[in-house]
Amino acid sequence: MLTKIKIAVFVSGGGTNLQALIDAEKRGEIKSGTIALVLSDKPQAYALERAKNAGIPTAVLERKAFASQGEYEDAIAALLKEKGIGLIVLASFMRILGENFTKRFDRRIINVHPSLIPSFCGEGFYGLKVHEAALEKGVKVTGATVHFVNEIPDGGEIIMQKAVCVRPGDTPEVLQKRVMQEAEWIILPQATEYVCNQMLNN
Repeated sequence: MLTKIKIAVFVSGGGTNLQALIDAEKRGEIKSGTIALVLSDKPQAYALERAKNAGIPTAVLERKAFASQGEYEDAIAALLKEKGIGLIVLASFMRILGENFTKRFDRRIINVHPSLIPSFCGEGFYGLKVHEAALEKGVKVTGATVHFVNEIPDGGEIIMQKAVCVRPGDTPEVLQKRVMQEAEWIILPQATEYVCNQMLNN
């Protein structure tokens, strides 16, 4: 009988969402899962340092080391199997995962997106671009969404959302930071616990 779901967090950059997950697990807010692996597609990602500081095993798999996307994803899948991973959390992972991979891990991959889906999402909407688009449109409320990942970018079923107010004079950078602090770092750990708990009890 599984007592905890092993989680792999996929990262490409600084790893602030990863840190939120590490801190939430330390505080006992993620109790149905444990972060067992941090995987990056970039060897210089600072997120790898965060993982090492927390004593979490890391792996780097670069796309350019493989002849095709399929071979790359097969290598990732083999590593996950070897480590007994049950849930994948995408925390600012800057690669689109193909249909074969997402089908193989159906309802076992979650992602955090910095808007209230279906606004400002899909192909081309990532990082600051999301907040630039929100400000350009003049929305008064934005936020973050955690959703299951399928073959359509940001197209999977929504698990959790949290709204954040847009303030007069916000720049994309200021808004990005507020959405992280007031939404992403809160709902990503909550959704991770929720999905792990569902997996244990199904």
